[in-house]
Amino acid sequence: MRTIEWKDGMVTTIDQTKLPHKTVTLKITSCKEICKAIKTMQIRGAPLLGAAAGYGLALTAFHSKAKEKHHLIKELDASAQLLRQTRPTAVNLFWAIERIIRKAKKTAGDTRTVAAIVVKEAQKIALEDVHTSRKIGENGAVLISENDTVLTHCNAGRLATVDYGTALAVIRAAWTGGKKIHVIATETRPLLQGARLTAYELFSDGIPVTLVTDSMVGYVMAEGLVNKIIVGADRIVKDAVINKIGTYQISVLASKHKIPFYVAAPQSTFDMNRLAENVVIEQRDAREVTEFAGTQITPKGISVLNPAFDITPMKNVTAIISEKGIIYPNSDSKVSAN
Repeated sequence: MRTIEWKDGMVTTIDQTKLPHKTVTLKITSCKEICKAIKTMQIRGAPLLGAAAGYGLALTAFHSKAKEKHHLIKELDASAQLLRQTRPTAVNLFWAIERIIRKAKKTAGDTRTVAAIVVKEAQKIALEDVHTSRKIGENGAVLISENDTVLTHCNAGRLATVDYGTALAVIRAAWTGGKKIHVIATETRPLLQGARLTAYELFSDGIPVTLVTDSMVGYVMAEGLVNKIIVGADRIVKDAVINKIGTYQISVLASKHKIPFYVAAPQSTFDMNRLAENVVIEQRDAREVTEFAGTQITPKGISVLNPAFDITPMKNVTAIISEKGIIYPNSDSKVSAN
């Protein structure tokens, strides 16, 4: 089952806020609905955001009543702007938008021709992500040894992509390749993507997994319970990896305990024109911290800091696993996408 699919003018996707207790399928027919689903975290995960953005533009094109190409392009530009405003950090979303808008503007022909090309390009992005995830898994599996215990943070699995995953793709490929491994998954506060989604995926696949709270990471490393660490990424710039809040502290502890720290991500996550200081870190609603399952758990009116991501310097990264291979930061602690 794909996490997101196109069905003749409608997008179906799993509502990730309902997992693991319910599997609810959203049926989306407009770009505005895609935007809402992204903002509310019903759709999440960097590669999946790229596919969702593509499908958002496809919905605009498919349902457009425009008679002239320039009117359709105007509608697509408006939808693109709505999508850009949903989440500022994950670069895959922006990459997919620019790719489709560029393709639409270069396409000659009437509105039906352009609309068909937009839909086709969105489907192509989604299909490419499936193949990319499989290749990331294949490339990264060689880094996993028999009887390794791998720690992962947040959810970089099938639910964060169109299918298979990034960090979990490596784990899945190692497991299906016959290696006996164990996974430690962090709960990933405040929205518990690790507890709700990663544990759900691995448990469903029959891969041995142990759930820990975020504050236990130092303990499991100090006790020698972890051999490797693999996380995903929402944006990779020249000098850093931007990923779910908590990743940086894991990388620092990994360095202290001399544990390899790997990042698995597609080339669409690379943003080599920027340094970490140029990246906007999304700040999310305080209620994600002050409430639990809709119940207030803090004093009312308490000040809250709730960044969705943090910045891991490249010097803390052992290697990056992409569909093109394994990339090692150079002596300047920087990487190239090639």
